[in-house]
Amino acid sequence: MTVHRVAEIEDIPEGTRKIVQVEGRSIGVYNVKGEYYALSNYCPHQGAELCKGPVCGTTLESNVYEYKYGRDQEIIRCPWHGWEFDIKTGKSLFNERIRTRTYPLKVKDGYLELQLGNKGGEDHE
Repeated sequence: MTVHRVAEIEDIPEGTRKIVQVEGRSIGVYNVKGEYYALSNYCPHQGAELCKGPVCGTTLESNVYEYKYGRDQEIIRCPWHGWEFDIKTGKSLFNERIRTRTYPLKVKDGYLELQLGNKGGEDHE
């Protein structure tokens, strides 16, 4: 496993993101309500730079003709075709089998450290 220092925590205030390059991979690092997440900057649909899309929420389960909005700042929407993904898990909102890769992050000494190459050859999902 390789650990990369990708940003100081003060570089990514709550509700913002930073796109970093690590070992040839483009990765979006997000601060969602004080928690940090990292996901691939690649939409599995047609390869758009996913992390350049808007961060938003989504409608929640509700009664007929009732629309409840929730999960604000937890969803990334692809800028090309609007596919939506959960920033925390990388899972799409429309099909649990479709996802974008996520990466583990740690806060250490005021920095965010991203881990690549977990045991078994796959990154965190």
